[in-house]
Amino acid sequence: MTSHDKIRDFAVRYTAAWCSGKPETVAAHYAPDGRLTINDGEPAKGREAITEVARSFMSAFPDMRVLMDDIVAGDDGIRYHWTLIGTNAGPGGKGKRVHIQGFEDWTLADDGLIARSEGHFDQAEYDRQLEHGVHGSGDA
Repeated sequence: MTSHDKIRDFAVRYTAAWCSGKPETVAAHYAPDGRLTINDGEPAKGREAITEVARSFMSAFPDMRVLMDDIVAGDDGIRYHWTLIGTNAGPGGKGKRVHIQGFEDWTLADDGLIARSEGHFDQAEYDRQLEHGVHGSGDA
């Protein structure tokens, strides 16, 4: 198996973890001292904090599906492209459908787990969809 095949296989398992409803399975893809940063916010440091980030998305979107759009590995790092689809029906949610794309830039630790993930998506569009849904005010 080539290095790229191993990275793709890892990304497929990571995607499945996000769809599992078990936030600790997402965190298990990170090194024990790994970091997850979303849109240049405060990083979640360590598996316990990463578990809570995953739990917050899984709670907000009980029907959440994450799709792996692409994985690109090059000399400058690894970029994991994803799409999140779900209904914001969790606590405090408005029941609106969300369909948002983004990516994570990964740095892997020596053991092949994620040492650092810098995640990015269009926050303004995400906020709009939480309020109005994917297609506007009539989307529920």
